[in-house]
Amino acid sequence: MIVPLTLEHASSLVDAIHRHHKKPQGHKFSLGVVREDGTQCGVAIVGRPVARCFDKRWCVEVTRVATDGTPNACSALYGAAWRTAAAMGYLRAITYTQDGESGASLRAVGWKPVAVLHPRTGWDTPSRRREDRGTDGVARVLWEQTRSNAPDLPPIDVLRNEIRNEILCEAVGCGRPFPVCAGRGRPARYCSTACRVRAHRQRAATPAP
Repeated sequence: MIVPLTLEHASSLVDAIHRHHKKPQGHKFSLGVVREDGTQCGVAIVGRPVARCFDKRWCVEVTRVATDGTPNACSALYGAAWRTAAAMGYLRAITYTQDGESGASLRAVGWKPVAVLHPRTGWDTPSRRREDRGTDGVARVLWEQTRSNAPDLPPIDVLRNEIRNEILCEAVGCGRPFPVCAGRGRPARYCSTACRVRAHRQRAATPAP
């Protein structure tokens, strides 16, 4: 069962059970999931997008999701977070997973991966100078949900120009970053026709296991 939570209660749960993040500074709303025996087994905190380019009136970010491992708890929280945001009038929700996480809980309730982001080298940028204290060095996947009856929304790659240089060509020996082609069907895997042909030849020359 999904229940509403105060920020204080949600933050205490994050500090207790989240694997690698501390509580956020604030929220728009927070939700919990409760087992049939009444035990609180998970929490989701939804707030303003951390990235300024996404911080529009019509977008929210699921900044924290943490569970104690109860099956399907993550999917229940991601699904409820989007339903609640949509009911409040938001048109888009975003969240991130770390590289290596399958994202199965997100896919199960309709979230879609839209970009793979390189590990940041630091937080100091020309548009916003700040003391650079380093990052965790982990790549991330950006996910989104949007309302089906919403007016045309700016594509993610238009809102965040950095994403244009954060998708890597999968061809052996390349790895060059190239633009995301949002809204054009299946995401591109190769930066050029030459890389696509080279990758095809590589697969054809590799003996089947």
